[in-house]
Amino acid sequence: MIAQWDLQMQGDGDLIAQLPNSIYSLHHLAKQKKLVAGQNYSGIHLIDYLSKKELASLQLTSAAIFDIQSFENDIIVATGDGMVSVIDLEKWAIRKRIAPTDKSARAIAVNESTGEVAVGFSDHYIRIFDLDNFTLKHEIKAHLNSVFALTYSPDERFLLSASRDARLNVWDIQAGYAKAEEIVAHMYAINHISFSPNGMHFATCSMDKSIKVWDAGSLKLLKVIDKSRHAGHGTSVNKLLWTSFNNQLISASDDRTISAWDLLFL
Repeated sequence: MIAQWDLQMQGDGDLIAQLPNSIYSLHHLAKQKKLVAGQNYSGIHLIDYLSKKELASLQLTSAAIFDIQSFENDIIVATGDGMVSVIDLEKWAIRKRIAPTDKSARAIAVNESTGEVAVGFSDHYIRIFDLDNFTLKHEIKAHLNSVFALTYSPDERFLLSASRDARLNVWDIQAGYAKAEEIVAHMYAINHISFSPNGMHFATCSMDKSIKVWDAGSLKLLKVIDKSRHAGHGTSVNKLLWTSFNNQLISASDDRTISAWDLLFL
């Protein structure tokens, strides 16, 4: 199911949609006021969250939908069979498909200023494609294990990647995606990265049950949020969203809870 919460109000969420299988990815189309949901087996679903109606669905593959991003009229989808699919939003049809490997495509990041899209795969590589024609521009042996998370810095000068190998890597775009930094950031797999709205900080979350907050400029660790110190999550923390509402950080976990954190130390 998909539910919506008001950050100013405590209580149960508002049900938006009930889908037949587990939801692995969710992308907000803010301009269109729509959601695109990706499931483990039944493809992607276009949902109007104001009317709470499903508008369309598309069966891309029998594999899981691990990530969804968008650029202009394109929906970009990463799936568990190594496929990257580009969907025309207006026509709701597949425009292009790329399969550089048979290992899972796990994470997508879009850089509008350079016209590039980065995709992380379970073969340990990050592949950079042209955002217009999706030709391959760079291929980086990035990690020792699956690449689980990617994000461009808000100034779009760096690409951050995180992996099942527990490492956080920083790639310098202006230097042709040369590695600028490597940090053993967690004890186990890093699942997600989210920047603060002002771009000065970012947070990572992990299978080790913790959330870590970092200074984006110095890469200094500022805070660890976990169960023992801050009544954090009891199992793997899978997703983060750093909001502009009172600078709150939202986290979602395998423990079936969603938490909102006031980062008063910043």
